[in-house]
Amino acid sequence: MSIKPLADRVLVKPATAEEKTIGGIIIPDSAKEKPLKGEVIAVGNGTKDEEMVLKAGDKVLYGKYAGTEIEFDGEQYLIMRQSDVLAII
Repeated sequence: MSIKPLADRVLVKPATAEEKTIGGIIIPDSAKEKPLKGEVIAVGNGTKDEEMVLKAGDKVLYGKYAGTEIEFDGEQYLIMRQSDVLAII
């Protein structure tokens, strides 16, 4: 991975949205809920006030509006502060 987050930021690959059908109706991608979990791909070095607790490979839960969406090599990622992560699962 050639993206290296700085300071207390982490790079997360969101889990794919689950395909749902309701009574034979397929929900389009635009109407699906954003997944609120993902896998940490890369982490920064932390700051002098906050050490990095997360590491690459951790499965995490994060807030609905957390992070900034970026696209790299055709893949979707979120970059967010470690404090935006709610839990490790």
